[in-house]
Amino acid sequence: MKISEVAEQIGVTTVTLRYYERVGLVPPIERKNNVRVYKQADLNWIEFIKCMRDAGLSVDSLSKYTSLYQLGNETIEDRKDILVAERESLEKKYLEMGNTLQRLNQKIEDYDNGKFFQPENCS
Repeated sequence: MKISEVAEQIGVTTVTLRYYERVGLVPPIERKNNVRVYKQADLNWIEFIKCMRDAGLSVDSLSKYTSLYQLGNETIEDRKDILVAERESLEKKYLEMGNTLQRLNQKIEDYDNGKFFQPENCS
């Protein structure tokens, strides 16, 4: 498959695919006559990276993860550690967003009840 076909199938741009490869999120793609030729294994990897990016994992962590993956099974624990650390970071953000959502809901309810926002009252 060519890069434009992959981009359309996965739902990203060709620029994104080139970026993923440049920063190490995707292992090097085979080239024929200087044209990237994607195999099913490449598509599976790109879908995994897209899923992890959509979930909020950092480029840095995913780049490290990809590098470790390429080193083989002796890096399984290190890869797991990256995912655990990212999960903990996302859980923290999730809780913060939940608290913010509760505050917004309360403010909207205040407006519905005729209580208008006062800058000194942020509860």
